[in-house]
Amino acid sequence: MTAESGTPLNDIIEATAQAVADDPAQAQVVFAADGVAEGAVGSAVTAGKYTVRVDEPAALGGDGTAPNPVEFYLAALISCQVVTYRFWAQRLGIEVGDLRISAEGDLDVRGFFGLEDGVRAGFQQVRVTVHIDGPEPAQRYAELQQVVDARCPVLDISTGHTPVRTILVTPELEHSTVSA
Repeated sequence: MTAESGTPLNDIIEATAQAVADDPAQAQVVFAADGVAEGAVGSAVTAGKYTVRVDEPAALGGDGTAPNPVEFYLAALISCQVVTYRFWAQRLGIEVGDLRISAEGDLDVRGFFGLEDGVRAGFQQVRVTVHIDGPEPAQRYAELQQVVDARCPVLDISTGHTPVRTILVTPELEHSTVSA
């Protein structure tokens, strides 16, 4: 990947900046997905024109036919990191050769199964490892990492406070709660 300033990714950034400057409402984008239950604990989730299958391993009641939800979270985090590294490397004029990212998370199932109060249902910690190389000094890649950590949307969802509003719809009742 080159660090030239006239790249397609920089063109996208410039076009977006101009569109938002012309009309600030253009900065707001809505992404959506829909899911239906499949099998014992699996689901089929449609996002745009794509459908992904989600399942659990047999030890968690599933058929093991697809990655589980927390594995999809790790995949979302990794893929968002890759995109953000690529965008910002070009924006900052940093040349990147190889870019590989891995992630792993520690999950205590006592939280999900309600076996112990006070144990989080989600990851207690996530570790992301970024392997990057190229002709730049290590300091430039560290600068890039700082920008990526500040700008990666999925990382921000994980580390910031994102309000989630759940609307429960049943034949008899429509109930809305805000989750913290």
